[in-house]
Amino acid sequence: MFAYWEKLISIDLSSFNTKNVTNMERMFYLCENLEIIDLSSFDTTNITNMESMFCFCHKLESIDLSSFDTTNVTNMENMLCGC
Repeated sequence: MFAYWEKLISIDLSSFNTKNVTNMERMFYLCENLEIIDLSSFDTTNITNMESMFCFCHKLESIDLSSFDTTNVTNMENMLCGC
């Protein structure tokens, strides 16, 4: 969805409805300038694939994933590679 947005530094996702989303593969892939992201409003209950979700987000210094429900996730391969 936001893959290859190299100039993206921060983004407000508080109004995103992810209730029916099942695949977040490469969602922020190669967002190499992304520094700030709040994912606390994400409903990840139905997600099965998070492969390379934050891959190569070089400037992302911390990320709070404590609100993520990963019960149904079967693929987290390279989720944070290159960070």
